[in-house]
Amino acid sequence: MRSYEGSVGDKMARLKRGKLQLPDVLRMLMSYRYGIELAKVIQELHSMNVLVLNLKPTNFLLNEHDEVFLGDFGIPFLLLGVQPPDSDLALRRGTPNYMAPEQWEPEVRGPITCETDAWGFGCSIIEMLTGVQPWFGKSVHDIYRSVVINQEKPQLPGGLPTAIENVLNGCFEYDLRNRPLMVDILQAFESSKNAVYSEGEGSDIGGTLSDKSKTCGFTTWFLSKDLLQVGDTIRSRKMFNSRNSQDLAVLEGSVVGLEKDTDRDGFVLVRVPNLRSPLRVNASTIERVTCGLATGDWVRLVNESKNHFSVGILHSVQRDGSITVGILGLETLWTGHSSEVEKVDPYLLGQFVQLKSNVETPRFEWPKKWGGGWATGRISQILPNGCLVVQFPGRLVFSDEPNTFLADPDEVIEVSFDTCPGIIKKYQHLEDFHWCIRPLSIAFSLLTAAKLGVSVGKCINAKLKKDSKDHRTKDGEVGGKPAWLRPNILFKEGAATAR
Repeated sequence: MRSYEGSVGDKMARLKRGKLQLPDVLRMLMSYRYGIELAKVIQELHSMNVLVLNLKPTNFLLNEHDEVFLGDFGIPFLLLGVQPPDSDLALRRGTPNYMAPEQWEPEVRGPITCETDAWGFGCSIIEMLTGVQPWFGKSVHDIYRSVVINQEKPQLPGGLPTAIENVLNGCFEYDLRNRPLMVDILQAFESSKNAVYSEGEGSDIGGTLSDKSKTCGFTTWFLSKDLLQVGDTIRSRKMFNSRNSQDLAVLEGSVVGLEKDTDRDGFVLVRVPNLRSPLRVNASTIERVTCGLATGDWVRLVNESKNHFSVGILHSVQRDGSITVGILGLETLWTGHSSEVEKVDPYLLGQFVQLKSNVETPRFEWPKKWGGGWATGRISQILPNGCLVVQFPGRLVFSDEPNTFLADPDEVIEVSFDTCPGIIKKYQHLEDFHWCIRPLSIAFSLLTAAKLGVSVGKCINAKLKKDSKDHRTKDGEVGGKPAWLRPNILFKEGAATAR
């Protein structure tokens, strides 16, 4: 058995402040002896459908010639049946500080793919540059909340070349489809090699940290995974889980020309029905359609399985019809042919959903209304395997009580004002938009009742006064004076008496 002198992690521990100078990192990660060969090995493993899932500096082994090798695939646990020291480790796929969000709960938040290793690779780079593990000092539970629930990213050190900073930010995209592949990581490091590496000189970049915000929509890495070719059928690309297309001018067509074959941000010429001349369209605004399917479509397996659910999201479709699908309940991608699936209506961000009437015990916890029935929530996120993240703005929660829950797309149905029969159901759906709707409605009702009461009271009071006035008039009042007081008569009577 071959022996090794130690690992990159051991070397870091012997260096000043426990971190590597930039030239040392580049020498490890980009030279033929270190990074490029290491990344090539990972890329080769990925081509054989083998994932590492435990990339970290202590697993980058060094021999006596200072050559780096990839070690520790979890083989003792997986092949020899050795029990891990931590019972929780048996349920995880990796080391917590380096684990991607989908590794924590592969069947729920998966699938695990080649892009999962990109997260661990990025964490390893950060540790080698800063000398500090990502999420250092946090418990396993705290790391889970940071990575999975709060969707936080490890912080990058300042002073990185632009290409490296961009690719590392890409490694930490929460949606694995937006992360770079190993070939993209290699390209980024190789392109920055000459700009930052000088033989015999070091550049310390382990100081200031910068926090990059999450980008929206598609990343460059996502778009580079499927370059267009002449003859491809295309349609306008839709944002993830959205109804809106980026370019409504091209609903359907075919590619007849490429301006830049290797430029993913280049333009293509598209032949559109009923137009004489081809349209010049940015390649990022359209997507390839094969066998009526495109990446991101919702599909259902024709032959349902008892081992997992049947509805999922299409991750890739090749020109020969082979496809991969992320399905809730599967740790990895389902592979098959386009003839084995059928397209279904998608769930979209912002839609309101509720449990189907025939669901008595949902797969995931689902809150109830004040009256005891199942609550209605709004989709806030859709995971790559179709699992829905649902928030309930119609519920008033206190303290740390959760208000975000997961949902199986097979167990819920869309709710809208159009689907609500009758005014009562429509009002009940209005309460789903915010918890304050009901108290505001009650307050408005009380205020309206109070105003109505005052108004009715005034009317009654006026009526009573009028009735009282009429009653007194009938009893002998005229113009507010007694009818028996007749000044002229009294005067005449007085005058006659005087005579």
